Amino acid sequence: MQTIATLVAQFAKAGKVEWIGVRPARKEPLISLSSAKINVTGIEGDHRTKPGKRTVTLIQAEHLSVIASLCADETSPIDPARLRRNIVVSGISLMGLRNREFRIGNVLLRGSGLCAPCSRMETELGHGGYNAMRGHGGICAEVLEDGLIAINEPVISYDNSEN
Repeated sequence: MQTIATLVAQFAKAGKVEWIGVRPARKEPLISLSSAKINVTGIEGDHRTKPGKRTVTLIQAEHLSVIASLCADETSPIDPARLRRNIVVSGISLMGLRNREFRIGNVLLRGSGLCAPCSRMETELGHGGYNAMRGHGGICAEVLEDGLIAINEPVISYDNSEN
């Protein structure tokens, strides 16, 4: 019988980066990138330049359609730039990466917690947008090792690097 610790360390496969975006200034629209340099203070070109547990934000591509289905006037899927997260990944559970180390390309990150929606989702997604995002907002991460990420890069749990 496997322990819970063993089960939460296992992933069926590696994920991959679907989208990357930066916010050049607070409250400005996100700019889509094909690749980005990341260091302990954040993603190059992003207005957030503070090291810590919220340096990078990630959301699952699979949740974009869910969020759209919970909004009154949305069609699926939602443009990820509207959700104000830095990286969209597919194929791996971000919830499983909370409190764990993982790699995107050669960047080492640690999932530090949930990325709760902000009140701007009411403006961006319409009435009820905040609640549509609850539970689907992704995670925040801190950067442990600098590097470069790009679209289609693998997302691999550090504890399960054989995937």
